[in-house]
Amino acid sequence: MGTIPGRQLYSVRESYRILYYGLRTIGYLARARRKNEMSRDFIERIMLAVTGVHDCAVCSHGHAKMALEAGMSADEIRDLLAGVMDDVPAGELPAVLFAQHYADSRARPSRESWEWVVDLYGLSRARGILGAIRMIMVGNTYGITLGSLVNRFRGRPDLRSSLSYELSMMLGLVLFLPVALVHALISELSGAPLIWFEADRPVPAAGSPAVTSPDTQ
Repeated sequence: MGTIPGRQLYSVRESYRILYYGLRTIGYLARARRKNEMSRDFIERIMLAVTGVHDCAVCSHGHAKMALEAGMSADEIRDLLAGVMDDVPAGELPAVLFAQHYADSRARPSRESWEWVVDLYGLSRARGILGAIRMIMVGNTYGITLGSLVNRFRGRPDLRSSLSYELSMMLGLVLFLPVALVHALISELSGAPLIWFEADRPVPAAGSPAVTSPDTQ
């Protein structure tokens, strides 16, 4: 019986938060694209870096193809998936490093790292960067689960996982999506905090108030 290497999987509860976070910030990513604050290859570098942290085969394949179409070299794509930043343009490197940190911290980065990104890029562009990170985390979270489920039926199960977990995650996506959409909309309209930090109190259940500073909202 084989296994698929990689980091600890997200729980079903964590997957809801990741989905909510992604929906909460997708508009900021779209806005950054419209304002030409983020190029296509910049976004792909962020997404490849996050995918490399999560080791999602499904997303690695899809975003490698999109990155090639955006003009990135095969060597840079391979390096980003391996966590190597040698070919990342200097102006994009802080965002890519933050993306790695955000993913590695399971969506609870340090306050200092976020403030660093805001200082470097400005709030609008920083929010677009956050949106790109969170959208690929949604893809990774469910892409890994889907890949594990498919490989289970091919006789190569992921030993971190189980059939009940994989089915729960897929069912959860269907059930969570409309709830997370409403949750994200209400949060945006009410001006709820946009980001959590590792130094804050433990992440609460969906809908609970967050502790964060006014300048990150």
